[in-house]
Amino acid sequence: MKLMLLRPRRKSVLPDHIEIDGDGAPLRIRLRADPRAKRYLLRLPADYSGPVLTIPGGGDLARAERFARQHVDWLLERLDKRPDHVALRPGDVIPLRGEDHLIVATGKLRGLVDVRGGDQPEILVPGAEGHIPRKLTAWLKNQAKVDLTRASHFYAARLEEEIAAISIRDTKSRWGSCALNRRLSFSWRLILAPPDILNYVAAHEVAHLREMNHSRRFWRVCEELAPNTNEARKWLKENGARLHGYG
Repeated sequence: MKLMLLRPRRKSVLPDHIEIDGDGAPLRIRLRADPRAKRYLLRLPADYSGPVLTIPGGGDLARAERFARQHVDWLLERLDKRPDHVALRPGDVIPLRGEDHLIVATGKLRGLVDVRGGDQPEILVPGAEGHIPRKLTAWLKNQAKVDLTRASHFYAARLEEEIAAISIRDTKSRWGSCALNRRLSFSWRLILAPPDILNYVAAHEVAHLREMNHSRRFWRVCEELAPNTNEARKWLKENGARLHGYG
């Protein structure tokens, strides 16, 4: 009697993307396999990198394509409502501290980024035109660090709490965070929001130094520091996607 050895079944390799019909035009959707996921999930990342379809453990390409086609109307509606992407080039308008500013190239290769007021406030950026988005982003991050550091230490002093460090990041899913080691981090795009919104986010993260949760006690501390908490949360919900469209 011969013993038959069964070869292990080869695991199918998923492509990095699929294309489906999006109302007459090809719509590219990136694929992401996640063995821990329980279901298929289609989402639109805040970084404008394009739609992503998560495939759960045990999922396959055919079901992924079928799921994408079933939800194409939802995806097209989201894409249609999404604000335009602003690349921070000369001629673009961005809201610095909530006020629209026109980005202007100075034409000089050297110098510092500067702000000029007037009926149409301007941000003057030196350097080669191709380097302006990078140079302006670095300047915006520095401005965010200044404002958020000032606000965070102000609220921490009110609570008599200590901050270990403050960092500015290019986060996509949250405006700020507070780690157990008392390090605070924030999205640089908060510098685009009105100052009272930036101050609220700083107060929110500082409140976590006292309450590392979102309990009623936490919200009482947060509202004590920032009485505009409810209004600020609503503003971020309504305008957050627009801010992520810059840069």
